[in-house]
Amino acid sequence: MLSKMNTLSETLIATAANHLQDILSLAVQYSPQHTALIIYDTQCPLAIALTTAYQRILPTAVYMDFETLSAKEILSAFKQLSPSDLVILIQSTSFRLNDFRIRVELFEQGLKVIEHPHLARMIGIECHYYIESLAYDPVYFRHVGWALKKRIDAAQSGMIDSDGEHLIFASPFEPAKLNIGDYTGMKNIGGQFPIGEVFTEAKKLESVNGRVRIFAFADREFRVNKPENPITLVITQGRVTDVIDSTPEFNKVLEGIREDEQEIWLRELGFGMNRAFTPERIVSDIGTYERMCGIHLSLGAKHGVYKKTNFKRGEMWHHVDVFAVTHGVYLDREVVFRDGAWQVT
Repeated sequence: MLSKMNTLSETLIATAANHLQDILSLAVQYSPQHTALIIYDTQCPLAIALTTAYQRILPTAVYMDFETLSAKEILSAFKQLSPSDLVILIQSTSFRLNDFRIRVELFEQGLKVIEHPHLARMIGIECHYYIESLAYDPVYFRHVGWALKKRIDAAQSGMIDSDGEHLIFASPFEPAKLNIGDYTGMKNIGGQFPIGEVFTEAKKLESVNGRVRIFAFADREFRVNKPENPITLVITQGRVTDVIDSTPEFNKVLEGIREDEQEIWLRELGFGMNRAFTPERIVSDIGTYERMCGIHLSLGAKHGVYKKTNFKRGEMWHHVDVFAVTHGVYLDREVVFRDGAWQVT
């Protein structure tokens, strides 16, 4: 039935199946001796294509159409699973099961999880980019990812060359976190796919000063907005103090942050690694495009991974991803990114 509903090509579905098989075997290390439960919907071409691809590589899995079942039936299916079983969520939007925090609760049950959310935001050529982004190259992701973490954790300073503008991090960085499909020694296995990111932030946020040009940002609907011309952010002691060549939509984003938090902090420094996404190859979903090969930053006080004493729970509301025009990235004056690629060994 699903194959008859597909609007994406057979070649693209076959490519997706190959990439997903690598994710299963190389990243989450799924074993056929365990149960696989796949919750899906049929509300967009990409969701249908991914479900079809999974049916080819996991023919004995349990498949449940989210739209035809009650929350009680789905939660009951989750409860029947055992540790190291696998749950795959293929979502045109984002599944909601009352107050049940799906990924968190599944991880607490010891299950492996693969999430594909907000697929309906991607249509046309974006579906091709998304499927390409699922390719899992363990040599690239693990070698570059761990090498970046080593350099970040040891660095005393950093700098982004943003088309002649410089953003200076005059501080060591928080211990870098990895999203590279390597779950060795980790309690939770899996997460949102595609993957490909190493992220951190300055230990002393006030040490960040300079200017950075951004070519895209997350709008208020969590979609990627790419203005006609880059916007320049002026950063003073870790806050946005001026904006040059802004747009009405970006102004609304900034107004929302100011209204709730008074100041606009710059927090996350993200080293995206997924080579399927570039400044020219964009998908609309911000959570997917965040893996773009290059630098992204976050505006707003919210960044739950790193605790800072000057931010209190309940006062942090916003985490808005912005994507930097990046000619070079330097850690302790040594280049780690140039010509659109990571330069680490």
